[in-house]
Amino acid sequence: MSELVTGEAVALELRPAKLPSRALAVLIDLAVAFAVYIAVTMAFAAATASLDDAAVAAVAVATFLLVLVGIPIAVETLSHGRSLGKLACGLRVVRDDGGPIRFRHALVRGAVGVVEILMTFGVVACIASLVSARGRRVGDVFAGTLVVRERVPTGQSAFVPPPPPWLVGRFAELDLSAVPEGLWLAVRQYLTRMGQLDPQVGWGMAERLAGELAAHTGAPVPSDIPPAAFLAAVTHERQSREAQRAFGASAAGGQAASTVAGAAPGSFSGYGEAAGPVPPVVPAAPPAPASGPAGNPPTGSGSSDGPATGFVPPA
Repeated sequence: MSELVTGEAVALELRPAKLPSRALAVLIDLAVAFAVYIAVTMAFAAATASLDDAAVAAVAVATFLLVLVGIPIAVETLSHGRSLGKLACGLRVVRDDGGPIRFRHALVRGAVGVVEILMTFGVVACIASLVSARGRRVGDVFAGTLVVRERVPTGQSAFVPPPPPWLVGRFAELDLSAVPEGLWLAVRQYLTRMGQLDPQVGWGMAERLAGELAAHTGAPVPSDIPPAAFLAAVTHERQSREAQRAFGASAAGGQAASTVAGAAPGSFSGYGEAAGPVPPVVPAAPPAPASGPAGNPPTGSGSSDGPATGFVPPA
């Protein structure tokens, strides 16, 4: 298993693709590419029959670079790392931090792939993939990418417990822009494993992480909130902001409501007890009846038989 971290501090526990699945994906891509290359070459040969040898050679080189190098780079860029072969095998190319690849990543992979796959018939790529612990070829090393398996059981993903309901939205004004990604990853790993830790060790770790988080946000940890609950609430707030930026305010509100409503019973019990009691919610008192001390209508009412209407009859 390889833990990749996205920009939202979500660790994706995906399996790096090994040599057999990658080789099958490459064979599918090469079969399609060579079929397109032969068709385009035959079409250009018929169209350039009247040209001289130099022009025909230039067209042949341009066709080779366009079909076998340019098109795969464009496909990986537009599909965010999923070519036809990778789509069939359930693979995807991602960055080292788990994010989607861009044009420069696909360009480096494609340029190095000409040497290690096409010119050496895949020998260099196979050796590099066997030597690498995560199955990376030379192009992945230079581009800073990794091929991972997308089709993994959903039960293997770690569950981050939601914060207590009374903390949802409390840190809406907190500035989280200066918190580094490494700290978000450490907080998330603690929240997913705090039930497996010794209570004293877990409490000390939560206090340390909460102190580091407070140092980066510029606001101290509230004394009435356990450190673990503070970490969960701030992490939930950051994820809500990311959802709001991506999908709008309605999606962020729906995510917050579904997170708390869908929490399993007892999922809030691992945060410890707050230093002070949580103030109960007092329902609003019903409005007082519009009457005097003895049930009489208030002074100034137009009639004792009913409420005043503001209409004064003529004298």
